[in-house]
Amino acid sequence: MTQQFVFAPATKEQARLRLAIFGPSGSGKTFTSLRLATGLGGKVAFIDTERGSASKYADRFMFDVLELEDKDINTYCTAIAAAESAHYDVLIIDSLTHAWHELLDEVEKLARAKYSGNTWSAWSEGTPKQRLLVDAILSFDGHVIATMRTKTEWTITQDSKGRNKPTRVGLAPEQGKGIEYEFDLLMELTTDHIGSVIKDRTGRYQDKVISEPGEDLGEALAAWLADGELPPRPEPGEMNVEMPAVDG
Repeated sequence: MTQQFVFAPATKEQARLRLAIFGPSGSGKTFTSLRLATGLGGKVAFIDTERGSASKYADRFMFDVLELEDKDINTYCTAIAAAESAHYDVLIIDSLTHAWHELLDEVEKLARAKYSGNTWSAWSEGTPKQRLLVDAILSFDGHVIATMRTKTEWTITQDSKGRNKPTRVGLAPEQGKGIEYEFDLLMELTTDHIGSVIKDRTGRYQDKVISEPGEDLGEALAAWLADGELPPRPEPGEMNVEMPAVDG
């Protein structure tokens, strides 16, 4: 039977935000994430891999926190599933970098144990685990804000009076190659708390520079995401992602 190809008018559907924030230490990734989540509205869950850094802001924002001791991908996925089961509207993951570091260590161990030191071959087991984490983020039934560390270097810049000063700058995010393609919006933060939007599927903020992005940006994003037709309801079982058991 010949397949029939039929084009139809495109329509904008209501959507959930997938936002990644990356920057060097001190750029304000945690604080910015909480401000944006507050602007988005609803119940906020926070997966903290940064040793309780989020709880320092408990007097400023309303959110529930889960501090991860184990930082392997299985644990991340189980935590994301727990947030969805509890029906949180916004999930902050701070940060994805620890999962990547754990995966790199795991692949190195696999290479030595099973692949005669061939790291390339060991990624045949590592890549599916990374995909599992991405799928867990994308299938979460709510907004997701994920942070990533960047490798940092120092450079010499000039201040307003022409004096030289050392400045920290962030390089590429410490996560898997191509991770930026999985998010709707990608924002880089500087140590001066200035956000540069380097990817934006809303079409409103591409290449914009935003000083101290916060609640107002979250509110604007929420309005844009809510503007449109309701998406079709998934078939029973269609969105279920089986999460692996966590060892121990």
